[in-house]
Amino acid sequence: MTLVIITVDPKPFRYQHITPPGGIRRTVQELLEQVGLSPEHYNRHPQDFSGGQRQRICVARAIALRPKLIIADEPVSALDVSIQAQIINLLSDLRDQQGMAYLFIAHDLSVVRHISDRVAVMYLGKIVELADNDLLYAAPRHPYTRALLSAVPVPDPTARQQRLRLAGEPPSPLNPPSGCHFRTRCWKAQAVCETTEPPLAGAGPRHQVACHFPEDG
Repeated sequence: MTLVIITVDPKPFRYQHITPPGGIRRTVQELLEQVGLSPEHYNRHPQDFSGGQRQRICVARAIALRPKLIIADEPVSALDVSIQAQIINLLSDLRDQQGMAYLFIAHDLSVVRHISDRVAVMYLGKIVELADNDLLYAAPRHPYTRALLSAVPVPDPTARQQRLRLAGEPPSPLNPPSGCHFRTRCWKAQAVCETTEPPLAGAGPRHQVACHFPEDG
């Protein structure tokens, strides 16, 4: 998704040889209304919209052809927290109404928690932990996941956990370390981590981790 294209472009209908009932203009107005905007906004210019409104229009463009899957790459990272919540709620409502699925790509695990059913945590291009939402946030098993979750702000001071700070800098993805790619920053690394890459495995399909020495959970 992008924040710079404002109009709900009719080209997808034309490329797919689709003529929506009532015509393209009426369909575009219905899409605007569906994402919480007024149909009268159809003829507005880009400078007439706020950042949150622009993102709603991007959502309208994405759902125009009723897809079964939407790939959303950092769809709320450029928005402030209150607008982020509105867009996440909109995406959740549309998912439930239209039965679609999202591949939601984000660096903010607090945002991911509210939109996802299943979460994959990646490091240097490889999945290091894959789990259902409730399991991953309740009992992370990979050291990298634990470090990420420890950095998520918590409003209740009594519920905050100790911040796990990783040593060093991330290696280059073009020249990753041998064995476990995370070993150069991991406090649990041992000799086997240097020579053998851990497979993504686990006790069951709901929670898998690529680590020689995972947390007990």
